[in-house]
Amino acid sequence: MTKHSHFRDAAFILAGILSVGFGLKGFLLSSQFIDGGVTGVSMLLASQTPLPLAVGIVLINLPFIWLGYRQIGRAFAIKSTLGIAGLSACLAFVPFPDVTPDLLLTALFGGFFIGAGIGLSMRGGAVLDGTEVAALVISRNVPTMKVSDVILLLNVFIFGAAAFFLTIELALYSMITYFAASKTIDYIIHGIEEYTAILIVSERYLAIREKVSENGWGVTILKGAQGYGKRGDRDQPVDVLYVVVTRLEISRLRTTILEIDETAFLIQYPVDDVLGGQIKSLPLH
Repeated sequence: MTKHSHFRDAAFILAGILSVGFGLKGFLLSSQFIDGGVTGVSMLLASQTPLPLAVGIVLINLPFIWLGYRQIGRAFAIKSTLGIAGLSACLAFVPFPDVTPDLLLTALFGGFFIGAGIGLSMRGGAVLDGTEVAALVISRNVPTMKVSDVILLLNVFIFGAAAFFLTIELALYSMITYFAASKTIDYIIHGIEEYTAILIVSERYLAIREKVSENGWGVTILKGAQGYGKRGDRDQPVDVLYVVVTRLEISRLRTTILEIDETAFLIQYPVDDVLGGQIKSLPLH
C-alpha cells in the first residue's frame, strides 16, 4: 500500500472514531439507549455493572479481533485494534455535549452517527464493533446461515436482554437506534447512489449497444444461448448486453432501450459497489 492509502485509511478510521463517540456520548448514554452488536453488549454491561463503557468495549472486542486476525489478516487486526483503542480513549477523554433530551431524536441521530462511524472505519479497513467478524466466522462454519442471519440472531438476544434488564420502552427505542445505524452503514459502505445492473436480451442488440454507448454508459457483451421463451424452445446463440448504472438513471436507460426494441427482455438487480468502468452517462444537451 502507498503512503496515500495509509493516510486515507487512517483518516477514515479517525473520523469513524469521532462519529461513534459523538453518537454514544452526545445522544445514547444520557437516555440509556443501547445499540446492537458488541457495542450494545458493552453498553448493557456498563448500565448494570461498575465496568466502564470505555473498558468494556475493548475487553469484549478482543476475542473478535483475534478471530479477525485468524480469518481476515494481520493488517485488519492491527487497524481494528488501533480503532477500538482510539474509540475507548475518545469515550474516556473527549467531552461531547448532550445534544437533546427528545427520545426519538436521540434514537434516530444516535444511530445515524454510530452507523456513519462504523461505516467510515470499515472504509478504512477496520471495525469498531466485532459483530461482523463473529457473524462471518459463524457463517463459514455453519453453511446454512448467512452473515445477515447471524447478526439478526445476535441482536434478538441483545435487545431481549435490554427489555429484561432495562425496560421494554428503552429496548424499542434501542431497536430504532440499531435500524438507523444499520441503514447508515449501508449508505456509507455501498454508496448513496446504489448501482443497478441491467441485462438486456434483444434481437436488435447492436442498435441498443450503439445507443447506450452514445449516451456514455459502459456496456459489456456476454455470449449466451437462447432457451425457452414466448416463441417456445429456441437453440440459438445470443449476445446479452450488461450495463451498470446509478439508480437515478434506470428510467432513462430503460426508455432508451424500449425506443429501439419494445419487445426487449430486461433484467435488473442491485449491485453493492463498483470500481472502475464507465458508470455514469454523459450529460444531456
